[in-house]
Amino acid sequence: MTESRPVADEDWPTAEDAAKTCPVPHRAMPLHGPRLQHDPSGLYREMRERYGAISPVELVDGVPAWLVLGYHEIQQVAANGELFARDPRLWSGWETVPEDWGLMSYVGRVRSVGLLEGAEHRRRARVLGEAMDQVDRFELQRLCEQVADRLIDEFAATGSADLIAQYTHRLPMRVIAEVLGVPPADIPDLERDLGLLLEMTEESYAALERFVARIRQLARDRIAEPRDDVAGRMGAHEEGLNEQELADDLSTVLGTAPPTTGHWIGNALRLMLTDPDFAASLGEGRRSTTKVLGEVLWEDTPTQTYIGRFATQETELGGFRIHAGDMLILGLAAGNNDPSVRPNSYEDAIGNSAFLSFGTSDRGCPQPAPELAEIIARTGIEVLLDRLPDLELAVRPDELVWEQSMYLRGLTALPVRFPAVPSLADPVRSPADPGGSACPHAAP
Repeated sequence: MTESRPVADEDWPTAEDAAKTCPVPHRAMPLHGPRLQHDPSGLYREMRERYGAISPVELVDGVPAWLVLGYHEIQQVAANGELFARDPRLWSGWETVPEDWGLMSYVGRVRSVGLLEGAEHRRRARVLGEAMDQVDRFELQRLCEQVADRLIDEFAATGSADLIAQYTHRLPMRVIAEVLGVPPADIPDLERDLGLLLEMTEESYAALERFVARIRQLARDRIAEPRDDVAGRMGAHEEGLNEQELADDLSTVLGTAPPTTGHWIGNALRLMLTDPDFAASLGEGRRSTTKVLGEVLWEDTPTQTYIGRFATQETELGGFRIHAGDMLILGLAAGNNDPSVRPNSYEDAIGNSAFLSFGTSDRGCPQPAPELAEIIARTGIEVLLDRLPDLELAVRPDELVWEQSMYLRGLTALPVRFPAVPSLADPVRSPADPGGSACPHAAP
């Protein structure tokens, strides 16, 4: 155990509180609402000052949980699967949540790779990681450039755009779906349904059914007839995934990778357009892009929390008694801002990859997912700045609105203006040109 702060006798839960599975409701801090939306860093700082490395929190609908704030405590929980398991069936709070609970998709009982334990988790993670590792990085960059150009063509001649709705949300979804093996004709509908699913409105349930049906059909097709894409390689893997396993893991990738990568791009563009230092360096090209992407992972990481570790027995963490069945949430963004590890300045952050943005231990994003996400994010920004070098924010920085999400950190809109430019012809790369010389953004 890491060293924890002393706890006064009155802070320990009473027997009555323990029966309710702590945290104590009246002492818990809300992990939802305007404060989380507008100032998550300030909220995490206040929690740390009040409670230390772990804080009792209240989720939507009054559901209790623990938020792990400390960098080292997050690593401790993530590395100890026997004590802090990922299986949501262990949660003692199932009887307290409504069927339409807004966070149900994060703790649902789907047996995807992220919810499994032990040998079965390692098996599924190996299949997914090896299938992704065969993605050609140069081909991925060319695909990103193609998709980026097509999206920019839709608004380049207008002189204005909402980069979130028209670019950063759409680019990762289209690229990742194609890399996985989704038929091109299905991608627009899949993109629409995923957007509806994330909005958690009345239409979300029907969108979820359509989303699941399409991914299930993709899994069925790739097992019957493997192709050279991620889904096909997973279906043909020697570990022999069945249709349900393949569908569950593809759904996990499509449900998490596009929105987090999209917000990574959006948060980087926001920083570039609002921070004077970055605004002055927009013309620096790739070096500036790489720097800002790294800074965003420390400052405004897209993945704020990782929901769902469950204590298998009574234990102690950060000076609090944790009961069997309690839910623990890994506060990745809070861990990044732990004073014991947070870089003191922007310059200190350059090249420092100790952030928790991609998770930690064996529960982080499987390799090479972070590398592939960075290629998509970097290329998306570079193509945009290449095509529209004079981008300006169309509203005041304080008018930008953040998503109301415990899980994601990203803007609802990023309005920009720029001198209108002609659209490009569809930049199709010739298979006979492996060097990509036909690409208008190819490096010299």
